[in-house]
Amino acid sequence: MKHSMTTLTEAREPATAPAPPPVVHAAAMLWLSAVAFGAFEAALMIGEQLTEGTAVMDLLPGAGFRLAVFAGAIFLALRLKAGANWARWALAGTLGVFGTLSLVIEPVRWLLDGGSIAAAVSGADAMAWVFAASRILHIVAVLGALTLMFQPRAGAYFRSA
Repeated sequence: MKHSMTTLTEAREPATAPAPPPVVHAAAMLWLSAVAFGAFEAALMIGEQLTEGTAVMDLLPGAGFRLAVFAGAIFLALRLKAGANWARWALAGTLGVFGTLSLVIEPVRWLLDGGSIAAAVSGADAMAWVFAASRILHIVAVLGALTLMFQPRAGAYFRSA
């Protein structure tokens, strides 16, 4: 009788999902890293605006929007790791395309308006260097995640999930 109870119990337990391949795990970790860099950049921007005298209430809508994006990105990265193909496409379409554009549009506009990289580098203070380093790492994390989550082993994982 004990044997039949064990079999019945085991039949009710859901099968564990296969572990994600390293490329999917790495892609999810890169998305989470991108979120961390984005949060760090937001904190730097908010801190700078506060020191310039911007009222806290004026910063809340932008900070709230960023917080929602970060929460959504974390959710999608975790679903990606769990094998949700829809999360892969949602990340690629939203943060991969529009998020990347939002990260590079301002520097591109600045260059098109005649901005000088040499002048920016020579006049940069420590905060500008920290922000620039974070932004570069943020973009690298996004592009790396996009590349990894569409590798053949990732595709096979999403098809099997």
